[in-house]
Amino acid sequence: MQGRATGKPGSVKAAEFLAAEFQRIGLEQLPGLTNFMQTFPAYEARTAAAFVTINGAKVAPDKMVLISGQPHLNWTEADEPAPRVVTVGPQDNLMKEVRPLLDPKENTIVFIDPTQLAAFNRVAGYVKRGGLRPEKPAPFTTLLVLAPPAATPLKFQVAATTTIRTVELRNVVGVLPGKDAARATEQVVFSGHYDHLGFLPAVAGDSIANGADDDASGTTAVVALAEYFKKKNDNARPLVFVAFTAEEIGGFGARYFSKQLDPKNVVAMFNIEMIGKQAKFGPNTAFITGFDRSDFGKMLQDNAKGTVFRFEPDPYPEQNLFYRSDNATLARLGVPAHTISTDQIPTDKKYHSVDDEVESLDLPNMTAVITAIGRAAGGIISGQQTPTRIAPETVKQ
Repeated sequence: MQGRATGKPGSVKAAEFLAAEFQRIGLEQLPGLTNFMQTFPAYEARTAAAFVTINGAKVAPDKMVLISGQPHLNWTEADEPAPRVVTVGPQDNLMKEVRPLLDPKENTIVFIDPTQLAAFNRVAGYVKRGGLRPEKPAPFTTLLVLAPPAATPLKFQVAATTTIRTVELRNVVGVLPGKDAARATEQVVFSGHYDHLGFLPAVAGDSIANGADDDASGTTAVVALAEYFKKKNDNARPLVFVAFTAEEIGGFGARYFSKQLDPKNVVAMFNIEMIGKQAKFGPNTAFITGFDRSDFGKMLQDNAKGTVFRFEPDPYPEQNLFYRSDNATLARLGVPAHTISTDQIPTDKKYHSVDDEVESLDLPNMTAVITAIGRAAGGIISGQQTPTRIAPETVKQ
């Protein structure tokens, strides 16, 4: 599936495969949908033939990044209003400084100190990979230039052509209705994202970023749990199984999904992300992000007592994992939405690489994680347990 990059043919093939699995299992469609595909638009802006001069000197293509929502750009210092000028110095956090500018709301030129070359290249790669955005781009431009601050008065010329097109994206959603009519609105969500990065620069002739752990492992868990709970056929609360698109480029799939339901009706979200390798706590363990934000994690810990499996708090708080996966959108709306993972992310050399392949996964341990989630979720699914809500006003953007 060529790395399942969002909006690419391999991603469509992956979605169709997952929809067929939901059909085979016997899930129902989400009310309002006519199939298992929850489609929504995104917008791709691709800039070609950019020509940039700063104070008469031409800027090399590998020293600039242009993000534009203007189909035809012919930009000079004589334009009114003049663009805002931003300087990013050697000690600044480049991604933090430029992230708000990647969806331009005003014309901006950003001069980035050449010592930031590695970070600049990462931003350039991110822009190239993340050409999709959830809203139609506004008619503004951000120009990033890897160069010291230009002498003033600043003279520049920017000419470019940008093609803007609509791309249809799709979450894959299936429902297992609850058996208790009194709990018909109390939804429990199981989720993982099926997209990955697509192609990366080749390593030993391999350019496909398979994303077996990230997050085919979590998507596999969603399908396996759907089949498990369908066979059990005793869930009091309705269960919603969703494979999200576009996690890798900004969580667009989860953001769209969250707008199609009332978050007050979601009693818990089990988001499953990268469970293909053993956790730092050893075999038969997994960790839960945002452990202190609700009693969801403690509930799963208690429900796993008496088994060989343990759920632990997130051991990597500095990685901010609670906000880096698809649980974050619903968590911000007050849902006890947490991610379950085993990845030792600070030392995982295969993360976001062409080596994240199925041969690298510990399948018996992955099976143990999925089994533990299925068992520990029992009290929530039966309606006997309800995790505390996450206070929306305490969740930082």
